[in-house]
Amino acid sequence: MFIETEATPNPATLKFLPGRQVMAAGTREFTSHEDAGASPLAEALFGLGDVVGVFFGREFISVTAAPGAEWHGLKPQVVSILLDHFVSEAPLFAGGDASGIAVPAEEDEDNGDDPADADIITQIRDLIETRVRPAVANDGGDIIYRGFREGVVYLTMQGACSGCPSSSATLKQGIESLLKHYVPEVTEVRAA
Repeated sequence: MFIETEATPNPATLKFLPGRQVMAAGTREFTSHEDAGASPLAEALFGLGDVVGVFFGREFISVTAAPGAEWHGLKPQVVSILLDHFVSEAPLFAGGDASGIAVPAEEDEDNGDDPADADIITQIRDLIETRVRPAVANDGGDIIYRGFREGVVYLTMQGACSGCPSSSATLKQGIESLLKHYVPEVTEVRAA
């Protein structure tokens, strides 16, 4: 088995591609060693000591190194853990499945969306799903819709995109421009 690596726009994060499916559906982000207890793989990665974030995408895993950590020493350790995991066909989550794991919903139950904006929200969600999410996944992350209020779209960045120095530029210059172009009711995009 061979695991490819790719740089991401976030210099603290590398994207690892095992050449097979990681998540059948959705994504999962771990931002602390405590959260990682839900996944033996995430727990092993955090156990390296220099890892502060793990993100599972459909066909990749993004790993974020702690401030001051050097990738030249950390990368071989991460690859070794990933190889051991995938070669042994170990389960991704404790108990063999994702039951009982709190995964952030794509939308909050009370995200402030006005039912009168249903058509606008459908357009926004469609653009995010078809144009934005694939591009963000290429960079080792994900983006989640959180709401639309008074012309403002609220989004959450995950994985390599969370904490990336260029994430605010991505939101403002990329996503905001796209949404404003196709949905004139959008006046601004903000991180939730």
